[in-house]
Amino acid sequence: MSGDAFSQWLGIEILELSEGLCKIQMTVRDEMTNGFNIAHGGISYSLADSALAFAANTYGTHALSVETSILYKKKVMNGDVLTAHTKEISKNEKTANYDVSITNQKNIEVALFKGTVYRTDKKWFSNR
Repeated sequence: MSGDAFSQWLGIEILELSEGLCKIQMTVRDEMTNGFNIAHGGISYSLADSALAFAANTYGTHALSVETSILYKKKVMNGDVLTAHTKEISKNEKTANYDVSITNQKNIEVALFKGTVYRTDKKWFSNR
């Protein structure tokens, strides 16, 4: 997170992080909305993409997204507090699949993101 300027700009807070799992949260700000005070779709997408990256890289090796998609279920408004919860669906030596559910402060699911990552053998830290 310390080197992830975009996630920092989003205001992401890491709530939970363990192998294959990530739960993060952020608040939608004025500069993230369009003229109707609705959050740009890229905000939810970016939150989910960060959650995917954090979860997929918890094993200590580089994981790179190769395919992602999102289903927007409800509009997101300025001031909404969004929580992204990542669930690892499957993992093998080279790929892994994840679902990321995004909920608002009322625990209503506003988006569902699906992602596939390519798992390399390159370690993040040399001491692992």
